Amino acid sequence: MALYYELPVYRDTYQLILKIFEYTSDFSKEYKYTLGQDMKRDALQLVRSIYRANKSSTKKVHLEAFLDDFELLKLEIRLCTDMKILSIKKQAALSVLMDSISKQVTGWRNASPV
Repeated sequence: MALYYELPVYRDTYQLILKIFEYTSDFSKEYKYTLGQDMKRDALQLVRSIYRANKSSTKKVHLEAFLDDFELLKLEIRLCTDMKILSIKKQAALSVLMDSISKQVTGWRNASPV
């Protein structure tokens, strides 16, 4: 079993978290402490799921939880873009990382035994 912090999916998720923290710091006060905080919390939850999946014998449960939280984060990012809180350029940067993460986690889930 690899250490969770050596996994490519962990490194990509960590980069996503860094970008989310960077981008939400520019939010107006109205959104920084509501939507911005939710995005940060949900992004951090992703790392917890990776850690738990890596150490668990029942990886699918934790990877499914990851994918659920991941969908919520995607919705929050889409909402920020639609409300013009987050620029299209920043949303595109997040989308590239999120696409890679999604493929890795889905592959990991599909390769994991029940």
